[in-house]
Amino acid sequence: MQRLLHWQGQTYEVQAEADEPLYAILEHLGLPAGTAILTAKADGKIHELQAPVGNHTEFHLLGWDAPEGKYVFWHSSAHILAEAILSLRPEAKPTIGPPIENGFYYDIDFGSSPISPEDFQRIEERFLELAGQPEYFVRKKVSLEQAIDYYEKQKNPYKVELIRELPPDDITFYESGGFVDLCKGPHLWHSGPIRAVKVLSLAGAYWRGDSRKPQLTRVYAISFPEKQLLDEYVAFLEEASKRDHRHLGRVLRLFSFHEEGPGFPFWHPKGMRLLNALQDWMRGKLLRRGYEEIKTPLILTQRLWEQSGHYENYRENMYFTEIDEQPYAIKPMNCPGSTIVYRTERRSYRDLPLRLFEFGLVHRHELSGVLTGLFRVRAFTQDDAHIYCTPDQIESEITDLLHLVNEVYDAFGFTQREIYLSTRPEKYIGSLELWAQAEGALAAALQSAGLSYQINPGEGAFYGPKIDFIVRDSLRRRWQLGTVQLDFSMPRRFGLEYIGPDGQPHVPVMIHRAILGSFERFIGVLLEHTGGELPLWLAPVQVKIVPVSEKYVEYAREIARDLAQRGVRWSIDESDEKLGKKIREAEQEKIPLIWVVGAQEAENRTVSIRDRLFRRRYDGIPLAQAIEETWKAVQSPS
Repeated sequence: MQRLLHWQGQTYEVQAEADEPLYAILEHLGLPAGTAILTAKADGKIHELQAPVGNHTEFHLLGWDAPEGKYVFWHSSAHILAEAILSLRPEAKPTIGPPIENGFYYDIDFGSSPISPEDFQRIEERFLELAGQPEYFVRKKVSLEQAIDYYEKQKNPYKVELIRELPPDDITFYESGGFVDLCKGPHLWHSGPIRAVKVLSLAGAYWRGDSRKPQLTRVYAISFPEKQLLDEYVAFLEEASKRDHRHLGRVLRLFSFHEEGPGFPFWHPKGMRLLNALQDWMRGKLLRRGYEEIKTPLILTQRLWEQSGHYENYRENMYFTEIDEQPYAIKPMNCPGSTIVYRTERRSYRDLPLRLFEFGLVHRHELSGVLTGLFRVRAFTQDDAHIYCTPDQIESEITDLLHLVNEVYDAFGFTQREIYLSTRPEKYIGSLELWAQAEGALAAALQSAGLSYQINPGEGAFYGPKIDFIVRDSLRRRWQLGTVQLDFSMPRRFGLEYIGPDGQPHVPVMIHRAILGSFERFIGVLLEHTGGELPLWLAPVQVKIVPVSEKYVEYAREIARDLAQRGVRWSIDESDEKLGKKIREAEQEKIPLIWVVGAQEAENRTVSIRDRLFRRRYDGIPLAQAIEETWKAVQSPS
C-alpha cells in the first residue's frame, strides 16, 4: 500500500506493508528516525515509530518543536526517571508518571526511605547513564491475570488498583531496559535523544488526589535533547523566580498568607488599592456595555445547590454549615444566586438580553498540597457575569463577549492568546440534544468572529460547554484566564421564563462568563507578567513624595493633599534616612513616579521627578503642571 510521509516541508511516497514498523520505513528513506524524528501523527493521533503502520496512509513526522514530540519525549523520560530512582531506592513503589506542560513527574511511595534534594544529582547522573545506553521502549500486551500477578509480586498495591479498573483486553506494559511499567503509551522508539535532565522539586501528593489515601512523593523533572536547551531553561527558571508573585507580594507589601487561614489571602492596604483599582476599571467597562451589578449572599441553603446540580457534581469542593438546624453551603459559584435575582421579576423578551455582573466572593475546598499563592486559593473573587438572552441572541452576545475579552487582555499586554472550545465532560447535567445545541452555538460564534480555536474534548463545565482563553505572559508561559459558558440546563432547573412575542412563556438561555477568571489569580499572573512593574494607572502607589529632609515634610504633605484631590494614589517617605536610600527603597517598591522636594523645590513650588518607566529625570517642574500632567497620565484605559 502507498504511504505518504511529511517531514520538514517534504513529502515522501513509499510502498509499505501493514506490519512494517514506521521506523524501518524512515531508516530506508534515510530519515533521522528516533533522533530528530521523535514520533508521528496519523489520523489525528500520535503514532509511535516502533508501531506498525497498519492501515494508515498518511503520516506527519514530528520532532522536538511539536507539542506531540515533547509529549512522547517527556512521557518516556518519566519512565527513565522512575527506573533511575528504583535503582537507588529498590523498595520504592512507583504509581503514575505523566508528562505535563513543562516536563513530567512521577508519584512514588518511598516508605521509610524518602529522598531529598540532596539526592537530585545522583538521580540525574543515573538517569543519563540509563538514557545513554540507549533504552528501547517495547510495548507488550498482557492479560489481566498476568498484570495483577506481576505487581503483586512487586508488592505494589497502587498498580494493582489501577489494573483492576482497566478493561481486561486493554492492558499494556512498556519495558525499557530493566524497567517494566503499566502504561498505554505513547513513547519514543528509544531514549537516545534524551541528553539532558534536571530534577526540579519534590511535593506531596495524595494517591489519586484523595486526602483519605496514602500521601506519596511527587518528583518533578524536565529533560531536553540538548544541554544548551536545559541551560536556557535554568536561566528561565531563575528569571521566573525573581518574578514569583508570592515574593513580589511580600516585597511590595500587597498580600500575605498565614497559618491561621491556609489558602485564604490577607490583603494589605497597598494590595487593596490594587484590587480596588482593578475592580473599578472592570466595573466601568461593564456598566458602559449595558451590564447591571448585583450582589448575592455568601451562604445559601443546601437545597439550592441540590437544585443547581452543584451538590451532586461538586460537593467534595464545597464547605457546609448549619443554620437553625438546617443544612447550608458557602457558595462555590455565583450562578444560582443570579438565577434567584432573575426570577424576582416577570421578564419579557423586550428585557433581554439581561446582563447581570457580580464581583462575587466564592469558597472552594482545595487540598493543602496544591495551594500556590494567589494561583490556587480557597477563597477568591470572580469577575462573574450571567447573561440571560433568547436563543436568537446567542451569537451576537458571544461575539460581543469576544470583543470585550480582546479589549481587556490588550490593556494588560496579553497579546498572544489561544482559544479552546471545551465540550461535554463525563459528568454532566441536561440532555445530549441540549449539549449538541450549545456546543454548536459556541462554535458558530467563534467562526463568525473569524477566530481560530482548538477543541478541548470533555473539559466543559458540568452544566454546559465553554470557551476557554489562554494567554502567554512575557516569559511565554501559558495561563488560562477567561471562560464563556453556554447553559441551557440551569434556567430549566430554576424555572426561569420570559414572555415571548407570542405571549407565551419561554426558557431563556444563560451565558456564564468571567474574563479575568478571578481577581486574585489575575493579579498573581499580572505581577509575574510585569515583574511587579505595574502600569501607572494600576500601581498601588503612583507617586512617592520624597522630602530631602524633615524641613520639607510639610511641603510634601501639601503636595499629597493636592494629589489626593485629583485621585492620584500617593505616599510620603517621612523617615530620617538619607536621600539616596529613600530613592533606592522607592525603586525597590517599583513605584512609577518619585517626586523629590528640597529647598529649591519648596521655595519655587516645584518638584523634581524621577520617571522609572522611561528612566528619565525632570528637575524644577512647576507643581501645578506636575499634578495636571500626572493626573492625565494615571487615567485608566477606556
